[in-house]
Amino acid sequence: MMMRIVRPAGLGALAVIASVLMAVFLIRITAPEPQQILRSVEVTDRNGVLLRPFSLPDGRWRLATQPGQVDQRYLEMLVAYEDRRFRDHIGVDPLALVRASWQLLINGEIVSGGSTLSMQVARLIEPRKQRTILAKLAEIVRAMQIEARLSKQEILELYLTLAPFGGNLEGVRAASHAYFGKEPLRLTTGEAALLVALPQSPEVRRPDRASGVAIRARNRVIDRMLSSGVITVAEANRAREEPVPHLRREMPQHAPHAAEAAIAAAPKQQLHRLAIDATVQRRLEDLVREKLPPLGAHVSVAILVADNETGEVLARVGSAGFNDTERAGRIDMTRGVRSPGSALKPFIYGLAFEDGTAHPETLIEDRPTRFGAWRPENFDMTFQGTVTLRKALQLSLNVPAVALLESVGAQRLFARLETSGAQLQLPQGEVPGLAISLGGLGLRLEDLTTLYAALARGGEAFPLVHRLDVKQDNIRRARLLDPVSAWYIGNILIGAPPPENASFGRIAYKTGTSYGYRDAWAVGFDGKRTIAVWVGRPDGQPVPGMIGRVTAAPILFDAFARAVPKIEPLRAAPAGALVASTARLPLPLRRFVPPGETRRFANGGEPQLKIVFPLNGAQLALERSDPGSAPLPIAIKTNGGNAPYRFLVDGLPIGEAEFRNATFWQPDGPGFVRLTVIDASGATDSVVVRLQQ
Repeated sequence: MMMRIVRPAGLGALAVIASVLMAVFLIRITAPEPQQILRSVEVTDRNGVLLRPFSLPDGRWRLATQPGQVDQRYLEMLVAYEDRRFRDHIGVDPLALVRASWQLLINGEIVSGGSTLSMQVARLIEPRKQRTILAKLAEIVRAMQIEARLSKQEILELYLTLAPFGGNLEGVRAASHAYFGKEPLRLTTGEAALLVALPQSPEVRRPDRASGVAIRARNRVIDRMLSSGVITVAEANRAREEPVPHLRREMPQHAPHAAEAAIAAAPKQQLHRLAIDATVQRRLEDLVREKLPPLGAHVSVAILVADNETGEVLARVGSAGFNDTERAGRIDMTRGVRSPGSALKPFIYGLAFEDGTAHPETLIEDRPTRFGAWRPENFDMTFQGTVTLRKALQLSLNVPAVALLESVGAQRLFARLETSGAQLQLPQGEVPGLAISLGGLGLRLEDLTTLYAALARGGEAFPLVHRLDVKQDNIRRARLLDPVSAWYIGNILIGAPPPENASFGRIAYKTGTSYGYRDAWAVGFDGKRTIAVWVGRPDGQPVPGMIGRVTAAPILFDAFARAVPKIEPLRAAPAGALVASTARLPLPLRRFVPPGETRRFANGGEPQLKIVFPLNGAQLALERSDPGSAPLPIAIKTNGGNAPYRFLVDGLPIGEAEFRNATFWQPDGPGFVRLTVIDASGATDSVVVRLQQ
């Protein structure tokens, strides 16, 4: 009796297969390839770790998934449960069809469809509302077409990407993130069994809505895997004891500002790979959350981490929380333009060192001084008297910084910073003046990171690198400071007093506080990384008592502790660096003399040495004999002093006077330059001029 039933069923199955084969040849193959399927846009870190995915326009999460991104035990269980002969058939499994036909004859209705993974992929690509024999035949035809065009790995990739897991979740990666909070590369036996069970009835078995149903479905998979020999008894017992998740988790949302910036820059790109290190990013996001409570309402924090050697941005925390409306979390404060306070002072000192008119041990006066109608004061309203430039910068004294800026030239500093990649903004109608020494301009945390990273690498500046999937061609490099001056600055800043409870001498750092307590800054570097911190209200409102040293500096030191496995030493002193006490410096470097003042010596002499051409602040047009030829030499004339005379341009010697008190100098091109003359007795005079085309 049994044979009389099986034989017709088998013949029926063979007839179905024959008709399907004919349909495959008659219908044009149109199976889509995996890359043609619409998927969620993904932003990853430098190692491929998912930072933030974006849902499809209709709200579905569909993360592209390749077999290599999934736990191999899960794949083994999936094939064993859904399609044991997946590796061997051509889209349809004849034995499974025989079983389905038998069940149809016995029960009078479709009990199991005999679907292969290829047939399920066909159904996912072209969903059919009715479960009829014709619909099944269409699935078989499409499955065989898919098999004819795609490899087994590509078919598996389509299933892993498209399979439904409840709600708006499609694909095993989306499900693993939503239910387990992780990639499916490492799954427990119980987790793998649950993911195998869900696509069969994704809405009925959703663990966040029907945990009991989900557990029973998972356990059926476990039992089948045990009977098939895929798992051991011990594994099965442990898997049954595992709880199922009761809640859905949020999709990853790390570095959200960087992710949105990447999408805006390349809106048609499917996968964006940033330079960010996900581990460092998560640690600093946690740090910011921990630091928020004592800062008060509406105050936000931004942190940027860059690799000194490459300029790659390893972490970018744009706010206290992307979805924190009270703190305007969606505003990216790494790119907000704010006043840097004293954070630019090191570059003023650097230009003075570069000019050869100052040294870290040069003495300078910190006393009440007027600069025109302006009389700057220190933050604590006191003055230190005579100090070295080293101490003046470490204590962030204001009068010495303004005096040095008057010497090197505000326009020259502004131009040097802009040439180095900083996007500086002045108040409407203003030109660079002495006020920029104390924060009288606007810049971004990103700009400050660029400038300090240049200090860390010896004075060479180039733009920060935000993404690794874009080829970096023709990177614009500029000289912020010469290597000796940059080393002097790092050597000074590593000795700056650390914040309370922090270790001394670990990093070179500087703080800044903008006028009215609106912005607190701290930026520092070791031999490998630069980290910059901003604290304040995104709306620009003042926060009384908020200063860089007290508010931002502790966060900076904690950021180094979490982001940097080991503090690396700063660069060694370059050739030409002068390490000496004040008393052992050359006479002209022992004390800083502001422009327009005559240097006085202990013997009472007063050499009247002065550069009479060009005048300080002059603008000179570069003349050429022919278009495209080198600029013609420019005369430097002096008056007074004792021969012989030595001349320097930006601190570098250009020779002695060709005549009694004059020489000619060959300029390279337009820009600001500092011209210095030194006579036989050590008297000096300097002027800063601007050369124009």
